[in-house]
Order: sequence, then structure tokens, then C-alpha cells
Amino acid sequence: MQYIVITRRRSEKFPDSEYTPERLTAETAAVRKLYGEGIVRHIWHRGDVGGACLLLEVESEDGAKSALNRLPSFGLGMQEAVCIVPLAPYRGFATE
Repeated sequence: MQYIVITRRRSEKFPDSEYTPERLTAETAAVRKLYGEGIVRHIWHRGDVGGACLLLEVESEDGAKSALNRLPSFGLGMQEAVCIVPLAPYRGFATE
């Protein structure tokens, strides 16, 4: 099943200076690993605030949360999921 996840930086607790090049490199490596495992299908930076939007391929919402918890920024509490939305097929393309 696919899920759209919208995340945000917890900037009220962590200033931009906490997002060091080393931390960002570790985050990138973790996302690449999830991508290689077929969990992360797409990822975008948010254009409004610090954070990302991810398209995940997992079995359940718990699977989505588990994948996010593998990212260093989530483990450190620097990032949080604003919403996790399960996706269903669009019926408009179904043939009758």
C-alpha cells in the first residue's frame, strides 16, 4: 500500500544550526537505503517550511512510522510527521 507522508522540521526546538552537513549527509544516506529497499518511492523538499513529502510503499501505517523512525532526524526528534495518508486507487480510470 502507498502512503503520502508530510513531515516538518521541529524548528521550535531545533534551530537551523542543528541541521549540520554531517546530519544532512546521514539523513540522505538513510533515505537512499529506504529507496533501495523499495520503501521510499519519491521524496520532495517542502517549499513552504523545512521538511519533506514522501511517497512510501509499506504494508500499513505502522510500517510507514517504522520507516520514518529509521531516519536519523526522526530518531533525534528533529523532524515529525504532520500527517500520514493512505492512498487508494483512483476510480475514474477504472473500466466497466
